[in-house]
Amino acid sequence: MRKAVIDMGTNTFHLLVADTRASGYEVLFKTNVPVKLGQGRINENLLIPEAMQRGIDALINFAAIIKSYDVTEVVATATSAVRSAENGRVFVARAKAEAGITIRVLSGDEEAEFIYRGVRLAGAISGTSLIMDIGGGSVEFILCTREQLIWKKSYDLGAARLMQRFFHSDPLSAEERVAMQAHFVPQLHELVAVCREHRPETLIGSAGAFETFAQLLAEEQGTSLDLAEIATADIDIPAYRTLAGRLQQASHAERAGMKGMIPLRVDMIVVASLLTDYVLEQVNPGNLRLSTFDLKMGVLSTLLPNNSHKN
Repeated sequence: MRKAVIDMGTNTFHLLVADTRASGYEVLFKTNVPVKLGQGRINENLLIPEAMQRGIDALINFAAIIKSYDVTEVVATATSAVRSAENGRVFVARAKAEAGITIRVLSGDEEAEFIYRGVRLAGAISGTSLIMDIGGGSVEFILCTREQLIWKKSYDLGAARLMQRFFHSDPLSAEERVAMQAHFVPQLHELVAVCREHRPETLIGSAGAFETFAQLLAEEQGTSLDLAEIATADIDIPAYRTLAGRLQQASHAERAGMKGMIPLRVDMIVVASLLTDYVLEQVNPGNLRLSTFDLKMGVLSTLLPNNSHKN
């Protein structure tokens, strides 16, 4: 059976086409578009017209690709930007009318559940782990083992939200850094308490910013890292901390010139690194690992005929 998964994130829309069979799956096609759906007024819970149109245009293009692959089932999910927007229903209606795509708007809990399934499919989980997925609108945390999801929560602390609220200088000012760090303390109180109880050994970063961290570190070390060919990769924590410090002190132009940096994340990587720093400091895991599998792969896992998505 041929399936398509569309993941409509706050920053990026993803399309995945795969053949599914009892023995597993084969990815036939993958693409992503930097739609920036949350641009402008995400903290006011509004999708601006230009961003909404970019989203619709991307979905029309995805629909044509899906048709060319003779897909039998399409699952399209939307996350923080759409679920929190007052005009999110307008976007959902337009997607159906103009692109023929029916959108399922995920709750934060559902989003976290799919992320867990995707990371588990990658084989990234060993021992007690904390999964962290930094999106544009929200960040999901999942405390888990390979066999069990222990705790999960979605927070409105996505990179686009943090940027629009705190990041207005170039480079980031000390005052902005302190304000952002202070914002994390009450917001993530429950996360810290749960992790102090369960003591996860590994922090697993799900795709997104963590792919960029891994790419930047690989470029620094003169090694190659083909994200399309790997499901997981370990990240050296001291090397990451040094990189994070440089990212936070660099100007926009300096970050844009770093080998391995993609344009979409030139600024968002700064707030993502501050959030990651805070979690590393509070949780103190022994290991940091990248999973290139994320929400869309979690959705795909639920479409496999061998029911591999079940606990």
